Amino acid sequence: MKYVSLGDRRVSAIGLGTWQFGSPEWGWGRDFGSDDARKVVHQALDSGITFFDTAEIYGRGRSEEILGAALRERDVEVMVATKVWPTRIGASAVVAAARRSLARLQRASLDLYQIHWPNPVVPLAWTMQGMRRLLDQRLVGSVGVSNFSAGRWARAETLLGSPVVSNQIPYSLVQRSPERSLLPYAVQSKRAIIAYSPLAQGLFSGAYGPGYIPSGARSWNPLFSAGRLVRAEALAAELQVVGERHAAKPTQIALAWTIRSGNVIAIPGARRDWQVAENAAAADIELSDEEAARIEAAALPLQLGGGSLLLRGGRIARQVVETGLRRWTYR
Repeated sequence: MKYVSLGDRRVSAIGLGTWQFGSPEWGWGRDFGSDDARKVVHQALDSGITFFDTAEIYGRGRSEEILGAALRERDVEVMVATKVWPTRIGASAVVAAARRSLARLQRASLDLYQIHWPNPVVPLAWTMQGMRRLLDQRLVGSVGVSNFSAGRWARAETLLGSPVVSNQIPYSLVQRSPERSLLPYAVQSKRAIIAYSPLAQGLFSGAYGPGYIPSGARSWNPLFSAGRLVRAEALAAELQVVGERHAAKPTQIALAWTIRSGNVIAIPGARRDWQVAENAAAADIELSDEEAARIEAAALPLQLGGGSLLLRGGRIARQVVETGLRRWTYR
């Protein structure tokens, strides 16, 4: 396993994302929230993974409960990150949300507490005041953000008066817009990028094609349109060729590419324990510049434009917040 710096900690370059734990929109069945998820977490620990990401909104708190219970069964030092939903108004509401996450995770402090989305309605200063209180009370070890532009990230750090150590964003072979400003900012400021959807929600597995489009939470993803799935065949072939050189699967090559820069932590999800083991092993794959260039060229026709739908902080962020107010407000 390769390890990278995150604040004052060293964590595995491959982590485990747990959006699917207890979340019915993925269609993985009720049993996944109890037994299968536990096996996934334990395999992650056995594979050297020390970074686990969740959020209060995942399964409406159920993901935190499942992850916390599974980790308590093993005496291993890990870094647990969770996220506060951005409809919290005022510092006291942020602190109260953190305390509820602590209870669900069964932990004395949150290693990394992240703002899940930028909120154009609630002043960022209010939220950062809550984060400051949490740091001062030692209920939180480090503060991060998620889906923030470089400018918003820097602003959050100024308001906090302490390092905002990470930004969790979508970053993969088909979503490289963070390379324009976010990755350079992270390198310059010695901060970390946490890459979610590094496998493009399964696109790189080769399991999907024009005749088999996934259902559930992925059905709205533009990557899984019939046209893009046709164009993805060339990328799948290139990943297969490079994978054969390293005795690795296409998904492992995609993950190895994601963490090449040295300050990126990839957090793929996993449904089965063997998938976790494969993901973790990707950290040991070293791609040559020539291999990376070939993969990038094959992925070019699949790029999601517009700087990703998560990083603008304007119209789409507002829609997300309004949706949260209507449907997903978690108390």
